[in-house]
Amino acid sequence: MASEKIILGIDPGTTIMGFGLISVKGKQMQFLQMNELLLTKYDNHYVKLKLIFERTLELIDTYHPDEIAIEAPFFGKNVQSMLKLGRAQGVAMAAGLSREIPITEYLPKKIKMAITGNGNASKEQVAKMLQSLLGLKTLPKNLDATDGLAAAVCHFYNQGKTSGEKKYSGWTAYVKSKAP
Repeated sequence: MASEKIILGIDPGTTIMGFGLISVKGKQMQFLQMNELLLTKYDNHYVKLKLIFERTLELIDTYHPDEIAIEAPFFGKNVQSMLKLGRAQGVAMAAGLSREIPITEYLPKKIKMAITGNGNASKEQVAKMLQSLLGLKTLPKNLDATDGLAAAVCHFYNQGKTSGEKKYSGWTAYVKSKAP
């Protein structure tokens, strides 16, 4: 484990992509930034995917994260929504993989559990706990940004633990994991 690194957390979505960055020095984490990419004004799904890819690359090129933590899609009833969410996650992952940045996926319940101790916590509970942990003065209107930040903090808390999360260190590892 490097003594100093930056973790980018992403909550993928085709309406709003939330993201947050933390700096880790030794065993201490420090808040760097959180924000969201608003995609509601775009009707074309492929344009949204392009914007997710470009914004993720921009974050990578600006902050030079050492690792990326991404929220895995949850299983819902609407197949079309799940497909769109999976595509959003895929293009965010592709951006990281294109820069050879290790990626770890976390289930939403795992992220909530890491932050609040309750895998069924609400977005508001997660946001309030992050506010307390990182000394955030205010919280964003949409909580997608705090969800992205929560993925980064979850990754920090899970350093060195292996408990079934999917990890990819680059294109080769990703392709091998998907090969039949």
